[in-house]
Amino acid sequence: MEAARSVGTFVVVGGGIAGVTCAEQLAVNFPEEDILLVTASPVIKAVTNFKQVSKVLEEFEVEEQPSTVLENRFPNIKVIESGVKQLKSEEHCIYTEDGHQHVYKKLCLCAGAKPKLICEGNPYVLGIRDTDSAQEFQKQLTKAKRIMIVGNGGIALELVYEIEGCEVIWAIKDKAIGNTFFDAGAAEFLTSKLMSEKSEAKIAHRRTIYTVEGAKRENRTKAKADNVGSALGPDWHGGLDLKGTEEFSHNIHIETRCEVKKIYLQEEFRIMKKKPLAFPKDQHKSVTVDKEMWPVYVELTNGKIYGCDFLVSATGVTPNVYPFLLGNNFDLGEDGGLKVDDQMRTSLPDIYAAGDICTACWQPSPVWQQMRLWTQARQMGWYAAKCMAAASLGHSIDMDFSFELFAHITKFFNYKVVLLGKYNAQGLGSDHELMLRCTKGQEYVKVVMQNGRMMGAVLIGETDLEETFENLILNQMDLSSYGEDLLDPNIDIEDYFD
Repeated sequence: MEAARSVGTFVVVGGGIAGVTCAEQLAVNFPEEDILLVTASPVIKAVTNFKQVSKVLEEFEVEEQPSTVLENRFPNIKVIESGVKQLKSEEHCIYTEDGHQHVYKKLCLCAGAKPKLICEGNPYVLGIRDTDSAQEFQKQLTKAKRIMIVGNGGIALELVYEIEGCEVIWAIKDKAIGNTFFDAGAAEFLTSKLMSEKSEAKIAHRRTIYTVEGAKRENRTKAKADNVGSALGPDWHGGLDLKGTEEFSHNIHIETRCEVKKIYLQEEFRIMKKKPLAFPKDQHKSVTVDKEMWPVYVELTNGKIYGCDFLVSATGVTPNVYPFLLGNNFDLGEDGGLKVDDQMRTSLPDIYAAGDICTACWQPSPVWQQMRLWTQARQMGWYAAKCMAAASLGHSIDMDFSFELFAHITKFFNYKVVLLGKYNAQGLGSDHELMLRCTKGQEYVKVVMQNGRMMGAVLIGETDLEETFENLILNQMDLSSYGEDLLDPNIDIEDYFD
């Protein structure tokens, strides 16, 4: 018996920000067509409270919603709750796990990425990337006295800041924290906040997290464990009470320039008779051997061994391309993503990709780079829909303005953080200068200059400089004559450049 077939002009795979944004945009452009959104999870990620802060900077919140909410808003979107089993690009058809086939005229793959796990299949290693794993993490934490966090991106940073009442050993491969987002100076600015105890009155988070309650959650746990949920957004920990068993607040020890060498379970470790280290309470005292027995022991490449209750792997993501590769000759980027051109097209006809699954392979603007972030997932999903629409109508379309300048707004340690352009001098080699302004506990401003022109900036705190700096980077004005005045707090820089 032939499996049930449906024919949709546009099929989008993935219920994260990129996929949902793409489907919504297609639904607006083609109100008469059915848009199929195929997703393995019962909830989708929706953009809410969208604000255009400036030309390129945008702020929004991300909310989990049942897929019916999307179908009610857009009567021509049909959500198919099923994973993709196979893509047959030559037949223009995808086969879903539920035994159906969906024929498409144009397809957009937005299946996101999955966490890189340090060690597959170890019950004491948790990978955190999505709301499901964050909840799992909270269950584990209630019993934990000591955990190790491995990784140096946004999720590791947030975790370390939020966890209280539990010893944290934080292993990072760089010499300073938060390398994905910051240089050592910004890291230092934030770490001082980490080490000075957090004030008791926690500032209420503006964003909340919506989870699937009751019956739906049952389905979720039963859904295959490898069905990756959508990525976490900023403040994903807001609704979670991240407290371990101990009664003190922050207790963090950072091991820099190291990675995990080996992970031992308690039994194997006992046999080896190696010496684990106690938690370094006082930096000046000699290091003592740990008497306590831990469920798992981690040996770092710097030779140190620590026991802990479990290890959190927050070491980034790999594009989730696996279900689509079999029998299809996609060109892949160095990071394993599906290569897309400046119209978001993959190397196969009528197949587009957006968000974490894709690798941008056009010649980028000198102040833009791809990073697997929510803002880019939204921009790419929106632009991919525009490109699909134009192609199916036979029109041409210009590259979207949001790819002119890298711009991202987020929160770390309750500070507003704005990143613009080549904020870490990415790809500029040694041919650049940095200018800094820092008020401890209040703000941190860093500007990356090259040949008198502003190439990037990091703004932490309420600096109100984002729009001015965005303009200066976009118009590449020669600023050499301003020298250090550019960051002088007594000079109102906006007056110069209105």
